[in-house]
Amino acid sequence: MFLPEKIRGLVRDEPYQKDGIGMSGSTVLMFHDKVLKIQQYSEEAENEYRMMKYLQGRAPVPEVYACETEGDRMYLLMRKCTGRMACSGAYRKDWNALCGLLANSLKTLWSVDVSDCPCDQRLCRKLAQAARNVEAGLVDLDNVEPDTFGEGGFRDPEDLLQWLYDHMPEEEPVLSHGDLCLPNVFGIEERVTGYIDLGRAGTADKWCDIALCCRSLFHNFSGKYSDSSVGRMPVEFDVSQFFSLLGLEPDWQKIRYYILLDELF
Repeated sequence: MFLPEKIRGLVRDEPYQKDGIGMSGSTVLMFHDKVLKIQQYSEEAENEYRMMKYLQGRAPVPEVYACETEGDRMYLLMRKCTGRMACSGAYRKDWNALCGLLANSLKTLWSVDVSDCPCDQRLCRKLAQAARNVEAGLVDLDNVEPDTFGEGGFRDPEDLLQWLYDHMPEEEPVLSHGDLCLPNVFGIEERVTGYIDLGRAGTADKWCDIALCCRSLFHNFSGKYSDSSVGRMPVEFDVSQFFSLLGLEPDWQKIRYYILLDELF
């Protein structure tokens, strides 16, 4: 496998294995204490590197060892997170620990001062990007919620985009991960030890992360992502406990809005 000279010098001949968790489309190589993420160069990839550098000392993100671009590929070498992914069997068998971890993951993000955050992910920018995705035909209609399009839903991505413009909610800007699903949070018991896949991170409405976190919980506990070590998880989990730990009443209209917005990415 081709690796830029600087990256090759840092990993040398260490053994690795490919990681198959997640849906980013990147190649992820897992070394003993390092992770190499290889992805097509894009604004999102550049944003991930920028936000990881910005968040050093501000939030538990991996230390960046090197970031190199060769042709159309970006190579991001970072320290491996300690702890377990929130989607691990151990967490999915322990709702209290998982609930505490995810609530703490949000509170940790919200505690970061965003006055000098280098990336703006608020709705004006996100909707403009969504419009570009729709125009370019980049919306993956095979990877959307079953009721988003078709009977009882929206006619097509253009129809959804117009609805999103017409129903923009008032924003509460915080530091947002941008894709706060279970595989992107690491922890030890209820303590957050790492965030990964930060390509959509930046200043955004706090309900964006809440919405995608809720969606990830529903998917994991409904058995959409099977795990032979866990089996099919029950749908009946107490999401009210999650909101109680956040000190919030669920705003299901905003949650639906941000889940629908994510369909266009």
